[in-house]
Amino acid sequence: VNVKIKGMVQGVFYRNWTMDTAKQLGINGWVRNRKDGSVEAVFSGKTTAVDAMIQKCHSGPAAARVTGVEASAWNEPVHEGFERKSTK
Repeated sequence: VNVKIKGMVQGVFYRNWTMDTAKQLGINGWVRNRKDGSVEAVFSGKTTAVDAMIQKCHSGPAAARVTGVEASAWNEPVHEGFERKSTK
């Protein structure tokens, strides 16, 4: 699943929080900042874990102010583990 998170989500440790939370849930994928100020992530794993991760993205870390979370299908391969990618 490809997820875009909008709001005050950069400079508030959102990517670190995403990495920690994804690892706790056993999710594979990646996270990165976008030049438009949003955060983008790809989550792959058990449906219940991915659904839980998407729900958690609506709040994120304490300093974040999420205004929107959009999830869409992702049809590209996802490597095992969870990583932080460069801003795009």
